[in-house]
Amino acid sequence: MGGIIVVLTLVRPQLGVLLLVPAVPFGSLRQVQIGIANVGLAEALLALVLAAWLMQLAARRSVRIRIPPLAISLLVFVGVLFLTMLGATSVQRSLKEVIKWVEVLALYLLVANEMEGRWSRALVFVALGTGALVALQGIYQFLFQVGPEEFVLFGQFMRAYGTFEQPNPYGGYLGLTLPLAVGLVAAGLLRARGKVGWKWILWSGGCGVLMLAALMMSWSRGAWLGFGAAMLAMALAIVIQSGRAAAIGVVLAASAAYLLLLGGLARIPGSLVQRFSDFVPYMGVMDVRGVEVTDANFAVLERVAHWQSALKMWTDHPWLGVGIGNFEAAYSRYALPLWPLALGHAHNYYLNIGAEAGVLGLMAYLVLWGFALVTVWRAVRRSEGWWWGVALGVLGVVTHLTVHNVFDNLYVHSIYLLVATFLGVITSNGKNRQVV
Repeated sequence: MGGIIVVLTLVRPQLGVLLLVPAVPFGSLRQVQIGIANVGLAEALLALVLAAWLMQLAARRSVRIRIPPLAISLLVFVGVLFLTMLGATSVQRSLKEVIKWVEVLALYLLVANEMEGRWSRALVFVALGTGALVALQGIYQFLFQVGPEEFVLFGQFMRAYGTFEQPNPYGGYLGLTLPLAVGLVAAGLLRARGKVGWKWILWSGGCGVLMLAALMMSWSRGAWLGFGAAMLAMALAIVIQSGRAAAIGVVLAASAAYLLLLGGLARIPGSLVQRFSDFVPYMGVMDVRGVEVTDANFAVLERVAHWQSALKMWTDHPWLGVGIGNFEAAYSRYALPLWPLALGHAHNYYLNIGAEAGVLGLMAYLVLWGFALVTVWRAVRRSEGWWWGVALGVLGVVTHLTVHNVFDNLYVHSIYLLVATFLGVITSNGKNRQVV
């Protein structure tokens, strides 16, 4: 099987990209330890795909590559990350993180240049199908209590976590795939009736229902908030670009909000209300050393404690941070008394990049992400039919990532490769392609 995959990828690198999509959630099932890095199927496939692509370019005796909109800002960000290695405690950890962003840049270039037309449609089809499989796995875990004891809910269910070991990245993965399904359904039913076939609507709708159910079963607040923000951004885009259907949608949304304010909140299950409200009292607390730790607030305080440590790192190393990828290595010097163990990152990507890469790193990332938002918005404005649905979905993806990263770091478990793929797909459309 491995030999067949290698041969097919050498002939058609696009096939390797299609295989890379399911390798993101399932490739971690088989990994090889190389130094401090875990190399799974996704990383191996990416290396194969990039090698095949470069060999094809050489065989054509042409290395002309279209430079898509985010390539320059990605390259600048990688350059800044290299600079932060000057003060790194662990160069290995820094290289691991830099290589991750080099992979994002390389995959983004490949998808933007090669995944056109039917390849883009195949890629979206595979992404939705993979999301449905991941959702089914989580639903099974939730209903049959398959998982560690600390994930048990209400004594009879289990937080869904898939192959991601933790519910939060699992919910993040679903939140980054589900908007594609919503976007295509919206394109078929609202703006692009007749241009998006019913097969696509049924496929997207079916996969979307499964992913939405599994997202709720993950019990991840960050994923819920991210998905809510994604739906709001997509609704605003529809309102701006559509006519009567969008106006009706706004009226219905306003009516629903009004009914909730009149007493509908009382009908929401108390467990859901508590899930969203139990962290509110601690949002303004940036020194948890004086707060009593209980079973009810442990998870929230642990996260705030890591935010506090990240801020201290950033204060001591304001310009280039402690070195990209070195949050865990530096954590022991900044850990609070009751929180000696590092969680791997600050559980807030903006604070994490500030602590590891300083002001320069954070500014480079914000510029990159600002360009990503502008690029996706332009794609939504310029696209039609099926492409409009995809662009609308990627707008939701980018919005979800922007919000969810306030409470976590989703650039883990190869999820960053999925983000690079989606950003590359909207650029592969001829109407959206820009040359820098």
